[in-house]
Amino acid sequence: MTAVDVVIMAAGKGTRMKSQRPKVLHRLAGRALVDHVTDCAAALQARRVVVVTGHGADEVEAAVAASAAGAGRPAPVFVRQEPQLGTGHAVQQAVPVLPDDGVALILNGDVPLIQPDTLRALLAACAGEKLALLSVTLPDPDGYGRIVREGQRVTGIVEHKDAGETQRRIDEVYTGFMAVPNALLKRWLARLTNDNAQGEYYLTDIVEHAVADGAPVVAVACTDRVQVEGVNSALQLAQLERAFQLRHAERLMEAGVRLADPARLDVRGTLRCGQDVEIDVNCVFEGQVVLGDGVRIGPNCVIANASIEAGALLQAFTHIEGERAGVTIGEGAQVGPFARLRPGARLGPEVHIGNFVEVKNSTMGRGAKANHLAYLGDTQVGARVNYGAGSITANYDGANKHRTVIEDDVHVGSNCVLVAPVRIGEGGTIGAGSTITKDTEPGGLAVARGRQIRLPNWKRPLKQPK
Repeated sequence: MTAVDVVIMAAGKGTRMKSQRPKVLHRLAGRALVDHVTDCAAALQARRVVVVTGHGADEVEAAVAASAAGAGRPAPVFVRQEPQLGTGHAVQQAVPVLPDDGVALILNGDVPLIQPDTLRALLAACAGEKLALLSVTLPDPDGYGRIVREGQRVTGIVEHKDAGETQRRIDEVYTGFMAVPNALLKRWLARLTNDNAQGEYYLTDIVEHAVADGAPVVAVACTDRVQVEGVNSALQLAQLERAFQLRHAERLMEAGVRLADPARLDVRGTLRCGQDVEIDVNCVFEGQVVLGDGVRIGPNCVIANASIEAGALLQAFTHIEGERAGVTIGEGAQVGPFARLRPGARLGPEVHIGNFVEVKNSTMGRGAKANHLAYLGDTQVGARVNYGAGSITANYDGANKHRTVIEDDVHVGSNCVLVAPVRIGEGGTIGAGSTITKDTEPGGLAVARGRQIRLPNWKRPLKQPK
């Protein structure tokens, strides 16, 4: 098979986005538009990927290189289009890095939902020798370049602003995707002119040169319009986001996931679900999330980089921030409502984390409970521990973090402060309101608080009259 060299056009400013951010770095499903396109290129196992940058080039190149590194891929080759003089001019900048023996696959950094199978069909139509265009039929083709045919033979693409009245009635349009042998592409790019209404060098004009040279030109119809829709405004971005999310929701439901409302789900990463998973409305999943069999997710939860084992329940407004360290929730655990799990939280089976409880970089053994208004940071919590309302581990001394160890079957009363480093012995009890700074013995009671003073018949101060 002929080697494939992908060229991604990512130089545009995106004026209609009304944003300082380069258009291709606006996010869909939690990722930059151009990242979706580079992922697609990677799925094709292209020989090389060339990204043409222009507006915000430094920012775009840094972001794309970082995404490639995060995915374990080499960074693409970057070429710059300065100034931006049209799509043909953009591809001309890539010519020096395109060997003659390959096929150029031209993609667009602001068209994020194109699928590898669609591009494979386009490459197959090219067959290493033809100019193959990807087209789509639109009920309202206003603004798009029209595919001009004589019978089934493609004879040209006419940009909307240059099209006559008859040509504007054509509903088959060019999507911006093409596959063309590199050697032929270079020959035709060299013949481009900017004699048109925009004063730009149109990539689409190479069709005219191909026809003039007697080279075969074919158009491959894409029947899935969403795949070829681009982003030119905040409205279009929002519409494409909803289309993407609805398709993702449909795939989940086809696999057996129960969604309370597929229109109120956001997946901004990878979500893997076992059997009999239930997800309520307005939930957001980011990064890598795994839900085991029978997991139930309440409404308005945000879950990032977490593994939740079978039978666990996350109640409403639970917030999980796994980041790189990740969060794990054991089988049958219950979390929330209004709970927050931060990186490194490891909850064992049947753990209970209640409302307004925060856990960070801590492990909790089987059956441990922290049901109300509590903080556990850098803590090892044993099995069956009961951690009282209002209690915290004071793990930071202003310079360094320190660990607290709470052994099995400990009962920590309400409103306690455990000042790390400290160990609470197995089966021990900490009296309510205590500040514990030293290790405690197994099975003992530790109380550390000021003595209660009683003043009978004490009179509260009164306000003085003005």
